[in-house]
Amino acid sequence: MKNNKTYKIILSGGGTGGHIYPAIAIANELKSRFPDAEFLFVGANDRMEMEKVPQAGYAIKGLWIAGLQRKLTAKNLMFPFKLLSSLWTARNIVKSFNPDVVIGTGGYASGPLLYAAALGKVPSLIQEQNSYPGITNKLLSKKVQKICVAYDGLERFFPKDKIIKTGNPVRKGLLEVDNKTVEAKNFFNLKHGKYTLLVLGGSLGARRVNELIEKELDFLDTQNVQVIWQCGKLYYQQYKIYNNTNNVQVHEFLNNMDLAYAAADIVISRAGASSVSELCIVGKPVIFIPSPNVAEDHQTKNAMAVVDKNAALIINENELDVDFENVFSKLIASPDKQKELGANIKKLALVNATNDIVDEVEKLLKSN
Repeated sequence: MKNNKTYKIILSGGGTGGHIYPAIAIANELKSRFPDAEFLFVGANDRMEMEKVPQAGYAIKGLWIAGLQRKLTAKNLMFPFKLLSSLWTARNIVKSFNPDVVIGTGGYASGPLLYAAALGKVPSLIQEQNSYPGITNKLLSKKVQKICVAYDGLERFFPKDKIIKTGNPVRKGLLEVDNKTVEAKNFFNLKHGKYTLLVLGGSLGARRVNELIEKELDFLDTQNVQVIWQCGKLYYQQYKIYNNTNNVQVHEFLNNMDLAYAAADIVISRAGASSVSELCIVGKPVIFIPSPNVAEDHQTKNAMAVVDKNAALIINENELDVDFENVFSKLIASPDKQKELGANIKKLALVNATNDIVDEVEKLLKSN
């Protein structure tokens, strides 16, 4: 067995915060166990991981890779060239870095990297965040040693003997949000004793969610609700005019997510896997508005895994104009319903996910 000090670990996760932050959480826990280990991230050029990973203190290399578009576009014509280029680059990275283990948390770069690891016979692990995996992870599942999942029933897609249910890594600090309400409302300059709605559209933003909130600002004001609206990087310039009007705060990005959750009485959110996992830990009443523009419609499936347990509400995008005011006003008028949803979603939380995943990585390291 290698000395702990010489472990070399490659991680890949990117495209959105939902893939990047779990990878960083796993790396941080590995670093605390193996302080002298060497880490390298692999991402997709021009995606947000190329900025966020170095901010977290890790080196990253980029691949020339992007996803297939759903309609025929010029970008799709480039896909075979990008795939071949990224497979070649990933193989060179694996050969030169010579890792002891490779971990993929999703995103475009994860596929070529895990494939290169399999070719190089490097032990590897997939951290599958969604209740319905994409085609890349389904294909790679035959080649990796372990698959850490967050939902039941994934033996439909993956070899059963490789699956370990761990949950998804979440940001530190979310376990104590119940004790931070006063601090959080002071931090955001919110009024105490007034309902607070937290709106989350993901790190880049969600166009349809933002359109809804803009349209419903007057309605929310009539409901005596103050709003923390995280509109995302792509939309901040468009919506910042509403900042500090009608009890509304508009944020491009929320760095203090623990305080944002602590301040909230009700949350409106997309249903990306990391968001769902965080919301389970936080235990607040949630209205999910899943994005329909994702592979395999996995956000709707993620949301329904919670809704089916009477632990959240859901409104599909095409029903927002008809249903939103009715659903929201009923929820805000019923403290009992809010309490029930909050208690039920908290029962679904897997709070030790990061440790449990790193336990599996450690087993791979020590068996290699």
